[in-house]
Amino acid sequence: MTRILLVHGMLAGAVAGLLVFALARWIGEPQVERAIAFETSMEHAKGEAPEPDIVSRKIQSGLGLLTATLVDGTAVGGIFALVFAFALGRLPVTNPRALSALLAGLGFVAIAVVPALKYPPNPPSVGNPETIGARTAAFFLMVIFSLVSMVLAVQIGRRFHTRLGVWNALLVAVAFFVMATAAASHFLPDFDEVPPAFPVTLIWRFRVGALEIQLLLWGVLGFLFGWFADREIAARQVHT
Repeated sequence: MTRILLVHGMLAGAVAGLLVFALARWIGEPQVERAIAFETSMEHAKGEAPEPDIVSRKIQSGLGLLTATLVDGTAVGGIFALVFAFALGRLPVTNPRALSALLAGLGFVAIAVVPALKYPPNPPSVGNPETIGARTAAFFLMVIFSLVSMVLAVQIGRRFHTRLGVWNALLVAVAFFVMATAAASHFLPDFDEVPPAFPVTLIWRFRVGALEIQLLLWGVLGFLFGWFADREIAARQVHT
């Protein structure tokens, strides 16, 4: 059944990627254009010639963005399906739709929300090009710490739910996750590289838009895959 769930997960991820593309074109690209215009104006003010685009903005915001969202959505959907197959029967949630929604919510928090609290997404022209390697490595370390903390928190909740009750075990798991991710965030480096004249509202809208895009991805994935999985599991139970 894992193979079928994997196919369904990739399909759900591809659909989510298409919807993410539409949302990114609607709320993300205008902010990117404003950021590029700001960067160009700053280069003109310094008397510097703008660097030529290797790939045109039309392709970047069209075919390039569509390809990126489809590939990302499909990959995330496949991984999500494998996690679902592993969690099925190991977590107290037995309903496939509820389990899918739970895993999507946990993934959204661990992969999108927590890392963004430490390293929020920034539009173009924000950040020193010389530190891009360090910033990327730090961001992925934060994602890894967040995911590991989430897995450990789930295990803690499972271990204590019979001894302390569901509610108290949930509180213990949440407290552990918050403390673990806060400790990781404290020891990772900070990067304050926003240009002084950069519009604050642009940064805010870009970051909110990025969070909305992640919410759409995980929401569609959790709902659609849960529907697929529920039908598949129900059909197998009927045949057996």
